[in-house]
Amino acid sequence: MKIRCLIVDDEPLAHQVILKYMEDVPFLEPVGQCYLATEALSFLSTQAVDLIFLDIRMPKLSGLDFLRTLQHRPLVIITSAFEEHALESFDLEVCDYLLKPFRFDRFLKAANRALALYTLKRQAETSTAPVQPAVASEPASIYIKVDKKQVQLALDEVYYLESVGNYVKIWDAQKYLLTPRTLSSFEEQLPPESFIRIHKSYILNKKFVHYIEGNMIRLKNGRELPLGKSYKHVIRQL
Repeated sequence: MKIRCLIVDDEPLAHQVILKYMEDVPFLEPVGQCYLATEALSFLSTQAVDLIFLDIRMPKLSGLDFLRTLQHRPLVIITSAFEEHALESFDLEVCDYLLKPFRFDRFLKAANRALALYTLKRQAETSTAPVQPAVASEPASIYIKVDKKQVQLALDEVYYLESVGNYVKIWDAQKYLLTPRTLSSFEEQLPPESFIRIHKSYILNKKFVHYIEGNMIRLKNGRELPLGKSYKHVIRQL
């Protein structure tokens, strides 16, 4: 699956950064670059785009005014150096707001969000059955950095995540992948319908819980995880 992307920004350096980050995100495909919102209007009249990386403060036409002119909007990720436009942007239903300068891990989080929304949109367009929002809003997969690669991770195969210093081990039934991220960043990204934090060092997938005994949670693959003292309330959710 490829998401066709258009960059709209009056700063050449911003184009360079986004294009460089895209090289490490396999599902993003750059199809165009515009340095003015007025140019983007012409571009969109001739070519289909799934996602726009959009600056706000540009000559002639601002990014937000440009959005208001579109009848059929693609997904939009705002890339701006000014945080005061965030509320207005989300009122226009953008999928994320990146504050310049942003790092790759934040860019990847926004890209994964766009992928989840794009997948949901495709399902709604191709399926005749009604979409259940609570289930369909969950991304089926995310991308994580392993060594120098971006690896697609199927969330329904993840048993639990374990914090190890500045890294996180992501376990399936038998083995793990090691990625340089914090557990808190995963907690923000993973769907709460499936994943829950049970300890300062662990997040688990609810569907793999076998039973709870005292301060231990036993998983269906036989592994046991500790339940943190400040996480006793999660027993009710489990």
